[in-house]
Amino acid sequence: MDYTDKIFATERERLNYLSAEILDACVTVHKEMGPGLLESVYELCLMKEFELRKIPAKNQVLLPLYYKGHALDKELRIDILVDESIIMENKSCEKMIPVYQAQIISYLNLTNKKLGFLVNFNVPILKEGFRRFVNNF
Repeated sequence: MDYTDKIFATERERLNYLSAEILDACVTVHKEMGPGLLESVYELCLMKEFELRKIPAKNQVLLPLYYKGHALDKELRIDILVDESIIMENKSCEKMIPVYQAQIISYLNLTNKKLGFLVNFNVPILKEGFRRFVNNF
C-alpha cells in the first residue's frame, strides 16, 4: 500500500509514519552512496527515494522572510519539505555545529511545522548524523 493510499487516525500517527519513512530513506541513500559526497547529491538521491516511495516532497523550498509582520526582500531556503509537513536540512560536513541545530529550530518556528530532521550524511553510520527536532508536537 502506497503512502497516498494510507488512512491515518490522527495527525500524530501520520507524522510518525512519515518520520519512520524519512529515516529509512536516509539510511537507504547513505548505504547506496556512502559518506563524503556533496550535500546536493544526497538531496537529489533523497528526492528520488521519496518519489520511489510515492511520498510527496519538494526540494529547495523558498520561505518568505518577515520581520514584525513586514515582508523582507529575502527568502530562506529549506532543503526538503516532506508532504508539506516535515522540514529536512541535509548536511555533508566533518562535524555538526550548533548553528545547524539553531537553523532547523528557527525554520520550524518560522513555518509553524511540528517536525524537522537534521541529517549529516558524512558519517560512517547514519544514525550518528540523524537528529529529530519537534515544535509543539
